[in-house]
This record gives sequence, C-alpha cells and structure tokens, in this order.
Amino acid sequence: MQSFCGTDCCSKCSRLAECGGCKNVKGHPFGGNCIAAECIEQKGEKGFLRFKKCLISEINALGIKGLEVRDLNLLNGDFVNLEYPLANGQTVKLLKDNNVYLGNQIEVSGKERCYGVVADKKYILVCEYGCNGADPEIIMYKKRESYINF
Repeated sequence: MQSFCGTDCCSKCSRLAECGGCKNVKGHPFGGNCIAAECIEQKGEKGFLRFKKCLISEINALGIKGLEVRDLNLLNGDFVNLEYPLANGQTVKLLKDNNVYLGNQIEVSGKERCYGVVADKKYILVCEYGCNGADPEIIMYKKRESYINF
C-alpha cells in the first residue's frame, strides 16, 4: 500500500508513477494537498469518515434540484478541474490540478448531462456538464461555512 491515509487510492491512480505514492510524499501528492491525508492526519480515520458524512449532508442541503449525493470519492484535481466559460468570454479553472478532492458525478434526470460535485475543507463546487466534461457550467461555488470545524 502506497497511500498515506490508508484508503489505498494510490493503487487506482493513473498518475502513481509521477507521484510515487502518498507515503513517499507524506500525503502531498504531486506537490499539492490531499483532503483525505490531511483529515486523517489531524482527526484519524474516524474523523475523516465524519468529515465525509458532514460534507455529504452539507451538499444535499444546498437544495439543488435533482442533486443527491450518497458518497464522495477521492479525485485528482487534474481530472476534475474543468475550464468554465465566463460571461466576458474568458475561461476560469476553480480548482488546483495538484490537489486531491472529494467528489462525485450524479446524472441529471431528464437530461444528457451530469452534476459534478467537488469539495475540500474550504469550498464546494457544483457544476453541470455533458459527456466527458463538455460544455461545463458553474451551478454553485461557495466557501464552506463550517470549514473551521475541519
């Protein structure tokens, strides 16, 4: 097992050769931060599970129609950091490619689109996109009110 936090996410990571595993980099893959390693280091595995449960409740309480999160997975930032078009014609990325986040993809009922949910201890991002991340739209990006209780 190469993971620092015990989740063994390293064995599923397509960038393992680049990073060398979380144990080698002490929970800072690709020079960034991993939400799981950070939480487990501070609060233990049970604390991480409580954090996930709290975050799921927080996301579900946002009141976004058709969005119900049942679980969150560890996701590399470079995989979920989409470029969002702005009204002025520019694009913006809201995440860091080198961080590992908690997130999930949920199909939008009645559409050929999905919600993408990505979060860490400070922010929650909910977006909507088509196949393979096409035509992404920001639904909500907010600072978490309870992040201090990480």
